Amino acid sequence: MDYAVFLSTTPLFKGSTPEEINAMLGCLDARVKHYKAGSYIFRMGDTIQSIGLVLEGRVRMENVDAWGNVNVIATDGPGQLFGEAHAALPGESLMVNVIAAEKSTVMFLNLKKVLNTCSRTCPNHSRTSMNMTAIFAQRNLELSRRIFHAAPRTIRGKVLAYLSYESERAGLPEFTIPYDRQQLADYLGVDRSALSAELSRMQKAGLIETRRSHFILKNCN
Repeated sequence: MDYAVFLSTTPLFKGSTPEEINAMLGCLDARVKHYKAGSYIFRMGDTIQSIGLVLEGRVRMENVDAWGNVNVIATDGPGQLFGEAHAALPGESLMVNVIAAEKSTVMFLNLKKVLNTCSRTCPNHSRTSMNMTAIFAQRNLELSRRIFHAAPRTIRGKVLAYLSYESERAGLPEFTIPYDRQQLADYLGVDRSALSAELSRMQKAGLIETRRSHFILKNCN
């Protein structure tokens, strides 16, 4: 199947036409694999050289501690990349399992070849290399935000930090977040039941109104 039209809509190949992308894929050692739901794509301890780009479905990154407790780190859907940080550091062992959350198709690309243009030095490859650098920067910002949101000592403090950011990003006190309750708990690093209880207390205190992933901040500046 030719995925070039779809790839042209992704952040990695932004600015390139489907024809230009097809001309590049061979240089990038592109290969496509299909996974059943629940299949492992990468395992903790693996070392990798290729990044994954989700073409169809959704993949989940999770860490498992020595006692078997699972912590979901992130999920990625069509057009998103995974594995870039570890692929950029040869020999660095993965700290997460990457699992197909549903039936998924993934394109793997050699990161070294993405970042280093081929002997033909085609402008399209150079553009893709610059896009990859921008993606690294965006990931770093996302990690910085998560650290900031999880830094407060109390659950309420974490929630307020996160909701304040989402409100500022929306430009309004009313907005919808991209997480359900479990995903928000995982993002903030708190227990789901404790999070739900705190949100209930915040509603009773008149700080917020919430229904599922929709929030309204009350009495804020």
